[in-house]
Amino acid sequence: MKTFNIFITGVGGQGTVLASKLISSAAMKRGLNARTTEFIGMAQRGGHVFGHVRLGKEIFSPFIPLGGADVMIAFEPSEAVRQLSYLSGQGTLVVCDSAVNPITGSYDVNAVLDYLKSNVSNLIIVHGQPIKDRCAKTLNVALLGAAVQSGIFPFGADDILGVISDLPRYKDENLASFEFGRRVYDEHV
Repeated sequence: MKTFNIFITGVGGQGTVLASKLISSAAMKRGLNARTTEFIGMAQRGGHVFGHVRLGKEIFSPFIPLGGADVMIAFEPSEAVRQLSYLSGQGTLVVCDSAVNPITGSYDVNAVLDYLKSNVSNLIIVHGQPIKDRCAKTLNVALLGAAVQSGIFPFGADDILGVISDLPRYKDENLASFEFGRRVYDEHV
């Protein structure tokens, strides 16, 4: 298998680090090597946070080159635009349509989504309101459930469910959120 690159982006507190760990652990259970790195310095101020996850047999660096991500998961639409240069031309973007407004004000989320529709050929927009209503604290795991349900990863839902089952804390909430995200994908995408 060639290296499979996943770029995860959001804002502080949305759980990008946990999502990276779940993905890499699921891949390792499948026998793949995984390399990850995260940029979390802005998390404490609600700023942008992102992570690189690289899966495959031989991986020499955890960093995804610009234009090298096979998949981008964006927990927030404006962060998808901010990091879009990492997505390859054939890559898939999974984005939650619910905005997290910056402390400086709000933005037009529909204009951002329209921009993504015009510039990304493989776009999966996940309707975030049902997820926020039911899984506000575990939106990251619910969105990961939607992404896995789309079939874009080199592993399946059972692999992620196995990893979530091994979590020491919030296992039941995360299992329920993952399954809910899969249902949201099936019903709304």
